[in-house]
Amino acid sequence: MKTNVLTFEGFNRPAYILEEAKLRKNLQLITHVAKEANIEVILAFKAFALWKTFPIFREYIHSVTASSLSEARLGREEFGTPVHAYSPAYTDYEIDTIARCSSHLTFNSLSQMTRYMPRVKQINPTISLGLRINPEYSEIDNILYDPCAPGSRFGVRAEKLPDRLTDGIDGFHCHCHCENNADVFQRTLEHIEQKFSKWFTQIKWINFGGGHLMTKKGYDTELLIRLLNNFHKRYPHLHVILEPGSAFLWETGPLVSQVVDIVEDKSIRTAILNVSFACHMPDCLEGPYWPSVRGAKTYESPDGSMVKTAGTKNVYRLGGNSCLSGDFMGYWEFDHELHVGQNVILEDMIHYTTVKTNMFNGVSHPSIFLARENGELELLREYSYEDYKSRMD
Repeated sequence: MKTNVLTFEGFNRPAYILEEAKLRKNLQLITHVAKEANIEVILAFKAFALWKTFPIFREYIHSVTASSLSEARLGREEFGTPVHAYSPAYTDYEIDTIARCSSHLTFNSLSQMTRYMPRVKQINPTISLGLRINPEYSEIDNILYDPCAPGSRFGVRAEKLPDRLTDGIDGFHCHCHCENNADVFQRTLEHIEQKFSKWFTQIKWINFGGGHLMTKKGYDTELLIRLLNNFHKRYPHLHVILEPGSAFLWETGPLVSQVVDIVEDKSIRTAILNVSFACHMPDCLEGPYWPSVRGAKTYESPDGSMVKTAGTKNVYRLGGNSCLSGDFMGYWEFDHELHVGQNVILEDMIHYTTVKTNMFNGVSHPSIFLARENGELELLREYSYEDYKSRMD
């Protein structure tokens, strides 16, 4: 099947569309940064785990990061390499398998390290172990995504580390960013070095985590490369790792939906779509993160009230098709009048969205397509009643 990626004409059911050309463009840029900065960049499964696309990724990168048993197995069995594992809390019934699937494993706390380190080493003698640190600094405005907020459950503060690290700890891991630019990393790096550099002689690698949105327009990749090369000059023995998720899939494809009804109440017109913000775009309610809508612009004040009335031409609230009352996203003015059956295209819906979806209400789940560079659409996954039923089994 071929389609026009500008309009996606012919669709009558919702679908995520991953565009291969845009994905490869991101992968090429990330590979360039890795080469110029002499670092390793790996894919974080928490942002993207469509394993049928792994052959494309393997042309550019050689490892992945996992935060759970399922992700660890996916990396080992489908990506084909041992993973870099990190979890806020490993469990007795999963740690053994995670260790077998991993080349690197990071502990979140000193207590988890004490409890599991001998066991992990016995299961996998060649594994490289790390400890997550908390630099107590981030520039993330939304506390929902801030791993360094007061009371954080992530990582160990410098004041709690012994002068001599436990034998067998090879690296540090930290995560302080969320879709940030290189200037934020520059300021964060100063805090990391100030608090933790005295231990750098005792470790072999450092993982600066994700949130480095190097594929976003305007990101200063040259500054990032310069910062990392200068870091190498100060600590030439340290292997540096970045594990972004969003950067790999930034602006690589939309969620295509259709209008199924238009209702009006109290002068508010709502275009009801055959997708759900609660089910298929949960960050739109949790974050909230609002995607761009093709052919539309939003009208909403900071307090959430409508700036233009629904009587204004072509202004609609976008509503989902679940039973959750709050399953809607803002007010949007379109450059055309909406009708039942028309596409509403929500941009940049591949990273995080595809891994965070759920089947609340049994709402029909969008299919997933890969738009090949030659224009062909390849169906990666279509969901059915059996997928819903099996989750309740």
